Amino acid sequence: MAALYEPGAILDTGNGRLACGRDAIRRFYAKLVAAGRKFDLGDQRPAIINRDLALTSTRLADGTVTAEIARRQGDGNWLWVIDQPSIARYS
Repeated sequence: MAALYEPGAILDTGNGRLACGRDAIRRFYAKLVAAGRKFDLGDQRPAIINRDLALTSTRLADGTVTAEIARRQGDGNWLWVIDQPSIARYS
């Protein structure tokens, strides 16, 4: 998972806490996986792209909506810069 992020990316880990940088993001996901956490793919919405930035979002089965900002890299690949896994919950 950490390879999907820029080296200086920020991940909102909940309760006002941020994982800053790829190493911190890697540690966060390692703890989740070690705890047996499973990830739902959800309904990914089409990306909104403006030049080298993209806004992505997904609605999960429980109604949670995620939001991510990605940046196009020099090699053409996209990496997340900001990731907020839970911006809202809809019924």
